[in-house]
Amino acid sequence: MPAEIVRENPARRAEIVGRVPVADAAGVDRAVRAAADRQRSWREVPAGERAAVLLRAADAVEAMLPGTAVLLARETGKPLADCAGELRFSVAYLRWAAARAPAAYADRETDDAAGRLVLRRRPYGVVAAITPWNAPVILALLKVGPALAAGNTAVVKPSPLAPLAVTRVLAAFPPGLVHVVHGGAEAGGALVGHSSVHRVAFTGGAAAGRAIGAAAAAALTPAVLELGGNDPVVLLDDADLSDAAMDRLVMASFATAGQVCMAAKRLYAPRSRLAEVREAYLAAAERALVLGDPLTEGTTVGPVVSAAAAERVRALIADSAERGTVTGLGAVRVDLERGHFVRPALVTDVADDAPVVAEEQFGPVVPLLPYDTEDEAVARANAGELGLGASVWSADEERAFAFARRFEAGFTFVNTHNRTGMALHAPFGGVKRSGHGREYGVEGLLEYVQTCAVHAPAAFRAGGGGMDAGAYPL
Repeated sequence: MPAEIVRENPARRAEIVGRVPVADAAGVDRAVRAAADRQRSWREVPAGERAAVLLRAADAVEAMLPGTAVLLARETGKPLADCAGELRFSVAYLRWAAARAPAAYADRETDDAAGRLVLRRRPYGVVAAITPWNAPVILALLKVGPALAAGNTAVVKPSPLAPLAVTRVLAAFPPGLVHVVHGGAEAGGALVGHSSVHRVAFTGGAAAGRAIGAAAAAALTPAVLELGGNDPVVLLDDADLSDAAMDRLVMASFATAGQVCMAAKRLYAPRSRLAEVREAYLAAAERALVLGDPLTEGTTVGPVVSAAAAERVRALIADSAERGTVTGLGAVRVDLERGHFVRPALVTDVADDAPVVAEEQFGPVVPLLPYDTEDEAVARANAGELGLGASVWSADEERAFAFARRFEAGFTFVNTHNRTGMALHAPFGGVKRSGHGREYGVEGLLEYVQTCAVHAPAAFRAGGGGMDAGAYPL
């Protein structure tokens, strides 16, 4: 019997959600070769027809939404409402991309005194997409959607921690355009290093990103890498601390049990308002956070994804308790021993070198830190190698936008953070060690094409005077 991945329910450790077969190197090779064969005809399909395939896939995903949301909740531990929201956002993204892809990928032509220039958008060929577990459907479709619309085909390797729902969703595309292979590092390495893969797209952690980046570089394959973040939140001295604002801030840290690359991970408040911010934050946590079974109505925080994740986060909280103050947050409506549950926590009275501040927590724990000046807040927010997201909170939007320019971050939110600040038209990605390349927006569409030029210089067109061989045009 071939090897297989057995996925348990992180909220009910004894429950098996499903199984998928593991692809060996030969299986990966078959998938890539089949994708390459299909791509030769797919690239010739008119752009409008390719976009129509995305629209039909969106309709199919929408039709399967209720059952797929339950499956996604059972394999990831995310609350059911969160899973349904991810699927609805995925449908919206496919429709958005389909509406804009033909124009984004159309030829650009100029004909003027300098000559005639045509810029054409050429697909890469086969795109290898390696996706994480925490938002497996949208993070796969952010790669597959524009890849197909551009004339590529795709081979997707989902995370072994969430292989089920995304496989179901990708079956909504016509046969041959998208191939799915399952496995861990071995399958990923075989896929990224394959000679017929000409573009790599990866979302995940830094360690895996380095390995994938190295394998892609060895094959001279360009890659889009969206890696982790340690996103700072800076509340300015005029920040709104209303219930609605603080509810957004709390969920910005604890949605998906904090296991989100763009979660709000470090909170900086003016020392003069620190007690006020803490009180408002704790009150919001009492309103917003309910730790429970993902399928139970009213749950807003589920388990972390695995036993290893739970052990790591609990150790981080224990270390924080030795250094400062840890406050448990929200209601607990589940037996914590039944699954990989970790109660959300707020950490105060710790220094910037504490692991909970200096490292990406990727779990339900967040530090609240005082600052004295805005220059100090900027310097501390920009400390470290990561630069994915950040946010600034102020009653004065112009002041917020001016402050945002000082962040070393690929995406800055204003008066919100995490999912509530995302938009289909806004390109997302990191700077520094948080990766390169963009998803969403027209910039995300253009990651899946190469710009090629056809040029007739004016000097050599009919009636042109020409110029000496070896001369440089001005």
